[in-house]
Amino acid sequence: MIEQQLSTIDYYVWLLSDWAYLGSVRFTQLAARHRLKINYIPMRMQDVYAGSGGILLANRSSQRQAYRITELKRWRSRLGIPLNIEPEFFPCDVDLASCVVIAGQRQGVPIADFVNGVMRAIWAEDRDVSDPAVLVALAERCGLNGPELLDAAGNQAVREEYRGNTARALAIGVFGSPFYVFAGELFWGQDRLDMLEESIVRSAPGNLGRGPG
Repeated sequence: MIEQQLSTIDYYVWLLSDWAYLGSVRFTQLAARHRLKINYIPMRMQDVYAGSGGILLANRSSQRQAYRITELKRWRSRLGIPLNIEPEFFPCDVDLASCVVIAGQRQGVPIADFVNGVMRAIWAEDRDVSDPAVLVALAERCGLNGPELLDAAGNQAVREEYRGNTARALAIGVFGSPFYVFAGELFWGQDRLDMLEESIVRSAPGNLGRGPG
């Protein structure tokens, strides 16, 4: 169990999340740098919020909505990442896309580029990822069998896993997106990726048991 915790990062993600999008490529690169497997756990954020006291964007105060836009502009500039502040297809239904991710992971195919591609499609390409044809095209762009994954996304086991991810997230303390979990430690937000990496480095075999100095 300990070896598994030190070789895998659990990635709790809402595919519609702007903040997950901003950290998506850097997170994938971080995991690759340390040869860690990413365990994708797509969530339905509406349900996670309902169980954790969160508030969907449309229901937040005008002050909070305005400051979110300010922060998105700041991070877009800092990271140099294309980002439409008000994308054409936002919000949109990402349930099917989430099930495609689960189906791909169950099949053992490389799913990272597809996950990042779905978020990029929303936030930088103004594409409607609730459209099955768009998902097939995104999968094909990543070298995956789009029709096969779309078909597998409708399997009962996949749908049940997706529904179960809400309880799984709430049980360990997840309340937003993105959440990264490594060796039992939780990190919320793409602005915590440096702290996640520090934890990974500390947990390396040669560093276990050493103090911060």
